[in-house]
Amino acid sequence: MMKRIGLMAVRHGLGVLAAAAILAPAAAQAQITRVSSTAHKQSIGVTLGGFFVKPEDSRVTGDVLVADLSDVQPLLFDIEDFNGFSVNGEWLVGLGDYLEAGFGVGYYQESVPTIYRDLQNDNGSEIEQTLKLKVVPLSATVRFLPIGSHKVTPYVGAGIGAFNWRYSESGEFVDTSDNSIFRNTYVAKGWTAGPVILAGIRFPIADALTLGGEARWQKAEGDTDREETGLLGDKIDLGGWHAAVTFHFRF
Repeated sequence: MMKRIGLMAVRHGLGVLAAAAILAPAAAQAQITRVSSTAHKQSIGVTLGGFFVKPEDSRVTGDVLVADLSDVQPLLFDIEDFNGFSVNGEWLVGLGDYLEAGFGVGYYQESVPTIYRDLQNDNGSEIEQTLKLKVVPLSATVRFLPIGSHKVTPYVGAGIGAFNWRYSESGEFVDTSDNSIFRNTYVAKGWTAGPVILAGIRFPIADALTLGGEARWQKAEGDTDREETGLLGDKIDLGGWHAAVTFHFRF
């Protein structure tokens, strides 16, 4: 009888040990999954690159830059002269395994020196101006991570941008009524909104640091109101592409 009880106890003990052996890895895996799923759910980062404006043949009707090139007294510059450096800071928040929300603010400014194409001063010197465009975009985007957040993380996304912009022309100008030369500064500025589409890829270079690349397209138009500002066009096309290198710190 005692032998039978002892045998039953041994069997019971072996059963408990077997159950523990089975459940322990599962519990450990659940713990790992729980930790990894909550780790690095947010990140802050910066993107450094270039902004490439829309070319002349695809700019909005009434664009002030196209008007400067096609006026009866045209200026001498290229639309591509406004391609320039851009920087953007952003905060990313995970919305699960396959989605992120992003909030960013950027900065772009480019100054382009110009002259009249067909006119000069009486002494033969050029009649010079400077055209300047500044854009500070605020953006809210949602990104889709098709394979989730892994060592290599591709993504696509879309959202809305609010663009604070300022455009100015400063220098010497020719009065079309009598061809006299005068100095002046013409300024238009404001806020406008438009869509943002992006795609990129990130990969880790340290435990909490990622490096990547991103392409971002924006569409927006500002009103320059030629009667109020004295500029030659009624619009300024703020659309174009950003191509940038991205750095993010995850936490």
